[in-house]
Amino acid sequence: AIGDADHGINMARGFGKVMEKLPTVTDKDIGNILKTVGMTLISTVGGASGPLYGTFFTRAAAETASKEVLSNAELVALLKAGVDGIVQRGRPQLGDKTMYDVWAPVLQSLQTSLDAGKETVEMMKTAVSVAEQAVKNTIPLQAKKGRASYLGERSIGHQDPGATSAALLLAALRDAVKG
Repeated sequence: AIGDADHGINMARGFGKVMEKLPTVTDKDIGNILKTVGMTLISTVGGASGPLYGTFFTRAAAETASKEVLSNAELVALLKAGVDGIVQRGRPQLGDKTMYDVWAPVLQSLQTSLDAGKETVEMMKTAVSVAEQAVKNTIPLQAKKGRASYLGERSIGHQDPGATSAALLLAALRDAVKG
């Protein structure tokens, strides 16, 4: 474990609260649902991840306001809006050993799949494969952001927790798309 070693605990707590709160969202407006997720994560997930993921979901919510169904292009746009929020808040660069090391190649993969006219399930399957490889690619990196960066060279050889949670979120989205 690197950093505070509590990322998984914080994410489990945050998404546990999300699961409690989602049944109270009565409409099917994707924007309202994503906003509820984002605000819940901001208020319940500690460390940098709460604000980062909260920003991700609230930016995605703004992109999908008043929609109950999304096209593939709208799905890619909402994910891009979320990642843009992460970048604006955290200022990551590729190779910093952060969740951005997953999100950047995933967005590129999704755009390529979209441009090729692939079906949603195939797009997400490919995106998850890209994410899983991107997580592995964080292992040899030295952390440059977050608590893990305080470890310097000792952060090398460990998978980044934020990258891992990003890949898990994408896998959950893939599973939801598959139905």
